[in-house]
Amino acid sequence: MARGLNAAGIGMTSPRTRARMVARLREKGIRDERVLAALAAVPRHQFVEEALASRAYEDSALPIGFAQTISQPYVVARMIELLLEENTPRNVLEVGTGCGYQAAVLAAIFPEVYSIERIQGLLERARRNLLGLRLANLRLVHGDGYAGLEQAAPFHSIIVAAAAPRVPEALVRQLAAGGRMILPLSAANGGQRLVLIERNGRGFRESELDPVRFVPMEAGKA
Repeated sequence: MARGLNAAGIGMTSPRTRARMVARLREKGIRDERVLAALAAVPRHQFVEEALASRAYEDSALPIGFAQTISQPYVVARMIELLLEENTPRNVLEVGTGCGYQAAVLAAIFPEVYSIERIQGLLERARRNLLGLRLANLRLVHGDGYAGLEQAAPFHSIIVAAAAPRVPEALVRQLAAGGRMILPLSAANGGQRLVLIERNGRGFRESELDPVRFVPMEAGKA
């Protein structure tokens, strides 16, 4: 567990409330203890508007401004668990920092975390949300998620928090041998699916998984 995590809170934002959230995640099939411990440690209420703090530990997505959302805890847990399956945590790239919540969860598990966000105002909000947690293993970057982060590549794990119409080629190139990438992809019928991409000695293997619902992945910086 990364140092600096401050899980303070009272009432509906208390550690007991987080423990109930984790119990629900277990019931829904999340098994990786590293993931469950990270979700128990990170104070999700610190990443949403104060008016929504009492709903922070519901298993639902919530608005965070800039037409973006904080992903529901189950989806965060599911995606990270898929990254970790049969793997030792190494470096990870998150595409779509958002309010910073998932970045904090990743930083509680992975020794080296890079997170890229295209919306400058949202990135600054994430910096403020994360400040008190003092996560020395987390680097935030303002940039285009479709381009990834070439200067820090290759990445053993990549997690994308917005739905693209196709797998971004730059992210595929930046995936290390033996690495895994998890991302939602939009389908022609308007639906979305989680897709797991694994890189091995023979190339890439793609697996289509759960139906999901994410905001669209936009190109460029804003």
